[in-house]
Amino acid sequence: MLASGASLLPVNPTLGVLLAVLLMAAAGTAALFRLAPDSGSGRSRQIVTAGLRAGLQLAVVSALITWVIHHAAATVAFVLLMFAVAVRTAGRRITTDGTWWKTAAPIAAGVVPVVGALLLTGLVPVKGIVLIPITGILIGGALTATVLAGRRALDELELRHGEVEAGMALGLLDQEARLEVARPAASDALLPGLDQTRTVGLVTLPGAFVGMLLGGADPLEAGAVQLFVLIALIAIQAVAVAVTVELVTRDQLHRPARGSGGTPASTTTATVRRDRLGASVKAVLTRRRPRPPSPR
Repeated sequence: MLASGASLLPVNPTLGVLLAVLLMAAAGTAALFRLAPDSGSGRSRQIVTAGLRAGLQLAVVSALITWVIHHAAATVAFVLLMFAVAVRTAGRRITTDGTWWKTAAPIAAGVVPVVGALLLTGLVPVKGIVLIPITGILIGGALTATVLAGRRALDELELRHGEVEAGMALGLLDQEARLEVARPAASDALLPGLDQTRTVGLVTLPGAFVGMLLGGADPLEAGAVQLFVLIALIAIQAVAVAVTVELVTRDQLHRPARGSGGTPASTTTATVRRDRLGASVKAVLTRRRPRPPSPR
């Protein structure tokens, strides 16, 4: 007989102590090796905060989930809450200006069609006990891909702005020049999902697979569900990355310009680039060529 979920990890004081030790070890490592953008202690504080928030949020969800899954309206509201939190998290990880809410587009573009197809085909019933965990997994995958793609694309555009200007000087449109720089970097956001899919069963046994086994499901059925989750995540993340790149290269998702007092980059970056390029072209065209010496 398959093991029950209660025997997997007992909930007792020993578990609480171990969790606290692991959390402090993670925070201490980040602080000791200065694993932060500014070589400070910001990441260690974020690790502690994330761990405490996870504990509080899971406690609340555990208390509410039994009631939520038996009410259709509550199920829909819970799914929308997950989506809203994902948008907020992704947006604030990518930018600090007012364009953060546009991360709703890449997350929704990937998740909504897949969840809609599952419901329309009847593969997933309209029940909270099934819909909430599957939708949560898909939203989480889209969130990760959006954050990685957005940050990598914006970082690369900032570091290689000279190449963008060079592309424009060669006749490329602004978006085309930005695409040449941002797209290869943003595509790295697909690597975690690809690696997870390629190594499933060999390196890791994902949660959906293990959870179904512990719940008494047939191993073949559990494997089929896990395969669907992995393939669906690849599709969702590919769409999320593509939409994120479009938003970034169209200057719809950006960061505040440095030294602008919070002024969005969309109001300054493009203008500065055009003025700089125009000045360079004008200087070349108006530069007088030396006249050849007149024959005597």
